[in-house]
Amino acid sequence: MVVKKSNTFKTSGNTYSFILRLVDLGVMFVSLYLAMTIYNAIFTEDSYQVTFSQDYQVASLVVAVFFLYTAEMLNLYRSWRGSRFSQMIFTSWACIILSFVGFLLTAFLFKQSEDFSRVTLAIWGTSAMFLTFFWRAIYSGYRRLKLEAGHNLKKVAILGVNQLGLDLHTQIKTQKDLGFKFMGFYDDRDSERVMEEYGKTTEGRIDDVVTIAKNGTIDTLFIVLPLKAEARIAEILALLGDTTVDVHLVPDFLLANLVHSRINHVGDMDTLSVFESPYYGAKVWVKRTEDIFISFGILLMIAIPMLLISLAVKITSRGPVFFKQPRYGLDGEEILVWKFRSMKVSNENAREKVVQAQKNDSRLTPIGGFLRKTSLDELPQFFNVLAGSMSIVGPRPHAVSHNEEYRQKVSFYMLRHKVKPGITGWAQINGWRGETDTLEKMEKRVQYDLEYIKNWSLWLDIRIIFMTVFKGFVGKNAY
Repeated sequence: MVVKKSNTFKTSGNTYSFILRLVDLGVMFVSLYLAMTIYNAIFTEDSYQVTFSQDYQVASLVVAVFFLYTAEMLNLYRSWRGSRFSQMIFTSWACIILSFVGFLLTAFLFKQSEDFSRVTLAIWGTSAMFLTFFWRAIYSGYRRLKLEAGHNLKKVAILGVNQLGLDLHTQIKTQKDLGFKFMGFYDDRDSERVMEEYGKTTEGRIDDVVTIAKNGTIDTLFIVLPLKAEARIAEILALLGDTTVDVHLVPDFLLANLVHSRINHVGDMDTLSVFESPYYGAKVWVKRTEDIFISFGILLMIAIPMLLISLAVKITSRGPVFFKQPRYGLDGEEILVWKFRSMKVSNENAREKVVQAQKNDSRLTPIGGFLRKTSLDELPQFFNVLAGSMSIVGPRPHAVSHNEEYRQKVSFYMLRHKVKPGITGWAQINGWRGETDTLEKMEKRVQYDLEYIKNWSLWLDIRIIFMTVFKGFVGKNAY
């Protein structure tokens, strides 16, 4: 879809985000002062006293910079209307934890970590998390009381009666934090017909909604007409152009199911992306930084286990320790994925039909089943991540032959390759790992992969990594 450039497309955000940032920065500095006070109260000897020296001044600035950076990456200062309070708190805590991890890594690299009291740093981080929760709880409670008292409510109406409109009405009724007061449905169809088909009454026709928009009866109007009614929508927007009401077009199935969408510019024209990678601009750097740091750290931790597995593979069966299989990577380009060999050596061509491992598969080596069941065979893929052909989190790579087979059977299958394949993914932690012996299993895996791409964020990656540690390595469907 191409439209005349209008500069009307803006990212949704919190109106008071600048003030919220200042409050959070204030919390970081106050919590440091509080940590020093507590520490000095515990250790009263002069030799143990902690002061706000130049080292701690620099530390507070470094933590503040890391906090603001992670807050932007995790979208902390977006509008949280209609979202869970716990989700907002966990996101703010994640920002604090990551900012302290960043500071500690920086201090370690510059060999300054010995200059700081570990107890003070622990109290500082804990205090920051407590104060962050405390002020947000007070602020959220105040907003809730104001809304319940009827203050700052926006009067809204819905133009169009269909399933999309009914779903929107349900959200307005149930999500009290949105601060909306529903004023009714409007539709050009006969009210009795609408009642018979959808069980809803209408307050009037489209001309009526334009009238109440002009006289200030409503503040916001949601248009839920299908995009195929483009001419009618354009006519309505022209009429509403003579009002000051906020107008929102609610996307129907077409736009709501885009893999990833944003506004781009070609000269003086706006274009809406339909299929696009979620990584663009600084997000490319964020994703790559995440992959490098995590993969390097994990490789250091698993060096000895990988050596032991290598010896076990070599002793229990003939053939190489590693197995390199061609698979599709970013944009469908072929890559070589490394794994510990878990099957006997064969002349099977990886680009031809590949039979997935099954229960009690005769091709498995003596320890192959255990390696696959526990995902230990995939540890060498951290080298793929470090080299840049894979990511820590992303859709699992399939054999080339499976790609060619299922791209013909599963809608939007190849959109999985808009991002790099991952060692773990959203599909895997939701139970869709291992053998895909039915079309339905592959469809569910692809569904979760596309959901991940559509909703990608640094916070989602962190969540998937933690869930993988606790439940993602072992699966009943992995043979």
